[in-house]
Amino acid sequence: MTYMIHGATGAQGAPVVAALIAAGKPVTALTSKAGAVVDGARVLTVDYSSTADLADAYRGAEGVFVHLPVAPEEDRLAFARNVVAAIREARPARVVFSTSGGLIGTDGDSGQDTPAANAVSVLAAGLADSGVSHAVIEPRFYLENLLLPNVIAGVREEGVLRYSLPSGFRASWASHLDIADIATVMFDRTDVTGVVSVGQYPAVSGEDLAEAFSARLGRPVAYEATDPHAFFAPLAPMMGEQAATDIADMYQALSTQPDHSITAERSAQKRLGLTPRTPSQWLADIDL
Repeated sequence: MTYMIHGATGAQGAPVVAALIAAGKPVTALTSKAGAVVDGARVLTVDYSSTADLADAYRGAEGVFVHLPVAPEEDRLAFARNVVAAIREARPARVVFSTSGGLIGTDGDSGQDTPAANAVSVLAAGLADSGVSHAVIEPRFYLENLLLPNVIAGVREEGVLRYSLPSGFRASWASHLDIADIATVMFDRTDVTGVVSVGQYPAVSGEDLAEAFSARLGRPVAYEATDPHAFFAPLAPMMGEQAATDIADMYQALSTQPDHSITAERSAQKRLGLTPRTPSQWLADIDL
């Protein structure tokens, strides 16, 4: 029996593959990239567009790590439905789903498969209704976003950390490395079900992030808030116009909220006894 990891060659899946291999687990890397090679893992070319292919991959698996790719929401909804159908058919031993920053029921829906439902809620509700052992990892923002070319260049060349959140706005940031650590534990902790929120608690501001960069680089770094649509426009060729617009709209809406913090009760700190890396620890771990 093996662990099936979606996006195994990407930013989210690759750390999960590495963490499981380090723990001595057998891993099958699921990727849409034909001919991909992943050290220490069997590679299977599968994407989210075929329920039959997904079911074939999941059948007999010890665990499945799922996250939805960056894509227009209509496509993500189709992917979510396909994953749920495949899980119901194949019935792997355990599923761990990362919302990749999406929130369960963020549109006020119940998570049921209705036109108003978002893909994250549809997948989470489908897992809950599947009868398969599962848990949901719910991060807020990824620290790796700060390594985007239009962000890290400003830090290195100008001493300015630019990001699309207001000054003073506090959020629960986490690293892909944290998600990998938590996913590895959650595959074994079958007693943990439902949603586990992952990120800094108390939440931190852009100014706090800039301070961590300052300490790491040994020179001043200031925080500067930018307009979300201006921030994500240069990334449209990489993620697609519609996806870039959707993400910018999400950030715009979040900026009207008091913060974007996890709650203590369903945090990884409370539910698993695991504390995510601080921004300073993360910078040291990636050896920036």
